[in-house]
Amino acid sequence: MMAGEEGGMGETLIQVRDLTVAFGQGKSAVQAVRGVSFDLARGETLALVGESGSGKSVTALSILQLLPYPAAKHGAGSSITYQGQELVGAKEAVLRQIRGNRIAMIFQEPMTSLNPLHTIRKQVSEVLLIHKGMGKAEAAKRVLELLRLVGIRDPEKRLDAYPHQLSGGQRQRVMIAMALANEPDVLIADEPTTALDVTIQAQVLGLLKRLQRQLGMALLLITHDLTVVRRMADRVAVMTQGEIVETGETQQVFEQPRHAYTRKLLAAEPKGRPEPVEAGAATLIETTDLKVHFPIKRGVLKRTVDHVRAVDGVSLKVRAGETVGVVGESGSGKSTLGFALLRLVPEAKGPVVFQSRRIDELSAKELRPLRSELQVVFQDPYGSLSPRLTIGDIIAEGLTIHEPEIGAAERAQRIAAALKEVNLDPAMAERYPHEFSGGQRQRIAIARAMILKPAFVVLDEPTSALDMSVQAQIVELLRELQRKHDLGYLFISHDLRVVRAMAHQVLVLKDGKVVEQGEAEALFRAPQQPYTQALLKAALDVVIDEPVAAA
Repeated sequence: MMAGEEGGMGETLIQVRDLTVAFGQGKSAVQAVRGVSFDLARGETLALVGESGSGKSVTALSILQLLPYPAAKHGAGSSITYQGQELVGAKEAVLRQIRGNRIAMIFQEPMTSLNPLHTIRKQVSEVLLIHKGMGKAEAAKRVLELLRLVGIRDPEKRLDAYPHQLSGGQRQRVMIAMALANEPDVLIADEPTTALDVTIQAQVLGLLKRLQRQLGMALLLITHDLTVVRRMADRVAVMTQGEIVETGETQQVFEQPRHAYTRKLLAAEPKGRPEPVEAGAATLIETTDLKVHFPIKRGVLKRTVDHVRAVDGVSLKVRAGETVGVVGESGSGKSTLGFALLRLVPEAKGPVVFQSRRIDELSAKELRPLRSELQVVFQDPYGSLSPRLTIGDIIAEGLTIHEPEIGAAERAQRIAAALKEVNLDPAMAERYPHEFSGGQRQRIAIARAMILKPAFVVLDEPTSALDMSVQAQIVELLRELQRKHDLGYLFISHDLRVVRAMAHQVLVLKDGKVVEQGEAEALFRAPQQPYTQALLKAALDVVIDEPVAAA
């Protein structure tokens, strides 16, 4: 076991006073943080809350002096102390003793934080060898203790695994093990659960809370998820445009917010319900007993020895003006199901009927004219938009392929209309993806799909990477487009709040099979299956004080 007592709030460990951070010089300098001040005490959880670009992560990185100096500069009077030791401008030797030893950090995306070329054994033991001066045998024993502590099941089998061989939840647990290896006084968690399924999120949050109580750590939690804040934090500091605009006890801030921006954040959760589907609405797409089994091949001759049953006997239909929500954990087959309906997965077997026509029997050439009516919006717009093309060129790609006969003037008019429809200025057509925020990029991805006037759209986690206020805007935009064009949506998401705001019907997947499906409100109100109940409990009532399941 790690040393430490269960403890409440005690001495002040971190003091931040009048912190300012600027990037660049002169008139072009960007003020990322402006006059931020707060304290963090032993055993306390302080949540820094705000939208992307508010300065949360820059503030956290400043504590450990991990900003890209000298490009980043602290203003005169900026002070960050750890137990009275000034960190701003401290010598590298001083910072080396504090980083990882006394103050540790968990980053948002473990896949980019863990070295893909090193095993879990090497990466966790490296912390112990460098900071604790342990021998290899002692470090190996300690690595196993740490992996058990963070809930990795059968850690002996995971020691020689590489990061890509672990699930998202397991990778995050490894990051926590590395952060806790030196028993720090302060743990900074930067969006530690953003990319995780709701059940894994609840487990990771429960783990952090349990370890905090056990070790008496101070926890600085950086997040835009207000549900996590409500359940985890003792105090909240709300940031926008580099400034803390409100701070206070969590319950007080949530129940009696003083600042307009705080009230805006609290009101940002996707609300409302979709409009009812018209009686007698035509069926757009349906499938019965759809299967996608990927072969597992081994040996010199690569013989098929088994199959991964990604989708295993799913039946569904989507009507005009209807949204069918597909929920489940990572690996449940959600995205594979959506791509199979669009005939983008060669391994898919089973009838797929689009507008009364079997499309699973069509060749690629025969299917091409129908592609304009079957569109998809991907999870990560930055990854799905070409960085080399302007926004106008990206949106026009579909027109170039499916309507090559239209002239340049009409194409420009259609691009402008598509941008207006997603509430973007047509003048932005000459800009590139990197010049836009995450929410704007997602609107561009939606415009690219809508310009072809589709009948059916697969929305694959379209809001998971967005701030809550931007999520609410995208949900309202999608509902508006559905009302206007009578669209059918397959809405894939692990965020059940967004699904509740969007879906008429819900289908719950686990290991490729349908666990439960039915009318959305009925399913949310009274789920019948234990798996669905667990998903809803994790998403809508995050439990953090119960024993943490092993990964």
